Amino acid sequence: MAGGEELKLLGWWAPGVSPYVLRAQMALAVKGLSYEYLPEDRWCKSDLLIASNPVYKKVPVLIHNGKPICESLLIVEYLDDALGLPGNGKPILPADPYSRALARFWAAYANDKLFPSCAGILKTVKQEERAGKVEETLSGLRHLEAILAECSKGEVEAPFFGGDDIGFLDIALGCYLPWFEAVGRLAGLGPIVDPARTPKLAAWAERFRVAEPVKALLPGVDELEEYITKVLYPKWNIAVTSN
Repeated sequence: MAGGEELKLLGWWAPGVSPYVLRAQMALAVKGLSYEYLPEDRWCKSDLLIASNPVYKKVPVLIHNGKPICESLLIVEYLDDALGLPGNGKPILPADPYSRALARFWAAYANDKLFPSCAGILKTVKQEERAGKVEETLSGLRHLEAILAECSKGEVEAPFFGGDDIGFLDIALGCYLPWFEAVGRLAGLGPIVDPARTPKLAAWAERFRVAEPVKALLPGVDELEEYITKVLYPKWNIAVTSN
């Protein structure tokens, strides 16, 4: 890396299945930064991971010149703020303080509320509990539909939450798109991001999936479904209703 900067990313052994690792990879790709990817085994965590993230012992961890940064959203922000990185010319966070705060708020919402409710659809067996998780997920997507509409005020349509270019909220939400699709299939719900319910968000999702440079990172949904059913099934007791 130019300027003697060294970047390593501790990630997952199964490429693309962790939305949090995928989020960090997307930010690195948007910045145009090269890095060494170090896959971790969930059953046999490396000494480097334990030393780099002794509190949670989880990936992703970005190591910049020997210094570890943990948590995916913090990694994205760090890549925007760190001095000396070549990608500083391509900001991810908005420059305006209010817009930055808004992007952070909705990114945290996607992280702490939206995705857990979506994953919860597969974790619940009782019909009424599953219905509650479905509605909670769809309600969250309606919130984001409204935010995307707000981004488009005065324009025909804003391509991304970040405007003309992929930004912080695009990455924070876009890393979940393969999971939304896989959960919809496995639960027999059809598309979770549905043009009939959230047309702007569905159009955004299509643009994001094919956007450079993130499209090369998105995992195949078939592979993700296989991971969910074979690896996570024993842990979650998933009640799959479709093949």
